[in-house]
Amino acid sequence: MNEKLFSASDVFNEIRIEIISSSIGIRNILLNKSVDANKTSNITKLRTDDPYMFGIFNQLKEYFDRKRKNFKLPLEIIGTEFQKKVWNELLKINYGETITYKELAIRLGDLKSIRAAASANGANPLPIVIPCHRIIGSNGELVGYGGGLDLKEKLLQLEGSRTLELFN
Repeated sequence: MNEKLFSASDVFNEIRIEIISSSIGIRNILLNKSVDANKTSNITKLRTDDPYMFGIFNQLKEYFDRKRKNFKLPLEIIGTEFQKKVWNELLKINYGETITYKELAIRLGDLKSIRAAASANGANPLPIVIPCHRIIGSNGELVGYGGGLDLKEKLLQLEGSRTLELFN
């Protein structure tokens, strides 16, 4: 594969975000992780304001400042057809709302697909932009998030779907 990939990173509110893009669009968002060194031979490091970053860092800043609820970015989504179906369903969950894994499976049309849907949710290459953090356990508990449960909770608090516990 002779594709050209680009990478840039920044820190927002103590969250390290690394973006991988191509000439087509944003391909990966890594939260508090770095690009695997074994896979960086074809990646060119760019500044956050480079045109190949498609303005994602400005949009993320607006999101963290509560000035943006939806992202307008070109995306290069790589996954199976089922994963893409799950990720498309995640895009339908409104800012500030959460649904359960069970509800996600029902929306996909097959309750029996709950584990496969959870697996696809966990494989989401574009967290925050494709809001996999809005999926919670059936008991309302926070479960599973590639960036860690603390980050998931902060994102949900930012969006207003979880309140800060003032008296722990």
